[in-house]
Amino acid sequence: MSELTQVLRHIVPVDDPNVLVGHLTGDDAAVYRIADDRALVVTADFFTPIVDDPYDFGRIAATNALSDVYAMGARPLFALNLVGFPRKLLAHGILDEVLRGGNDVARSVGMPVLGGHSIDDAEPKYGLVVVGEVHPAHMVTNAGARPGDRLVLTKPLGSGVIATALKRGDATDTEIERAVAVMTALNAAPASAMAEIGVSAATDVTGFGLLGHLRSMLRASSASATLRAADVPLLEGAVELAKGGHVPGGSTRNLEDVRGAVTFADSVDPILHVLLADAQTSGGMLMAVPPDRLDALLRRLEGRTPALAVIGEVGEGPAGTIRVE
Repeated sequence: MSELTQVLRHIVPVDDPNVLVGHLTGDDAAVYRIADDRALVVTADFFTPIVDDPYDFGRIAATNALSDVYAMGARPLFALNLVGFPRKLLAHGILDEVLRGGNDVARSVGMPVLGGHSIDDAEPKYGLVVVGEVHPAHMVTNAGARPGDRLVLTKPLGSGVIATALKRGDATDTEIERAVAVMTALNAAPASAMAEIGVSAATDVTGFGLLGHLRSMLRASSASATLRAADVPLLEGAVELAKGGHVPGGSTRNLEDVRGAVTFADSVDPILHVLLADAQTSGGMLMAVPPDRLDALLRRLEGRTPALAVIGEVGEGPAGTIRVE
């Protein structure tokens, strides 16, 4: 059980028939029905800088926040900024660049940013509250995966490792540029494809890593899964940097957290254990897709995502368990 889950268990369950998704399933966003054919999808996400360039930091943070809405199959409506920043540095224009990056991403999807909230904070933080909309019948959650579904991933793993190497001055310009390109790639295309083709369940891969988010999906779906480690896409340089010790603390905690639920085949390189649990920022969409819809989904997404890989399938084993081969 993660630390966050232990905290959330103290929140009293909400008794409201209009709450379609709350905190109990660990889904990506809250969903509240406001009419028979309309529901609001709301999320909040922010974090400290993971790259040096403030404009890129703003873009990554906004893209990451939008992903929670996309993961529910929803359309973003508007956003609010969440800012923590040292008052003494305001005159340097750094925060201006962060906000410009976030606003440029929001404008690219036609989503206005309608203000927000800021505090004086010694450590910079930035993110967004995003409000979206979805038809209740078309909502996608992490609770519908079924045995036989194929697991599809739309971005490579390794951003946590590369961000750690960047902080230590050991990531190359090429590795950083590729990671930034992946983290600023919107998950709008997978969201559109999910609505068009239909999937059983979905989630975006972020701070709890691929294994952590997959375990949450499987628990909510009362299912198990098998992953093929060799088929999981990885960012350029991630393996070498992880071998060099550039593993963030969050990734190590993620791996420890899932050990009781995950079985690794002896043939799986131990460094892949870490990368499969790597704490991602603005990661890809993980979708459980019925086998008869898989080809149509892949055709719809070909060339429209940073990666596109079928990495395993859902099974009938104990809920929340994962076999990595």
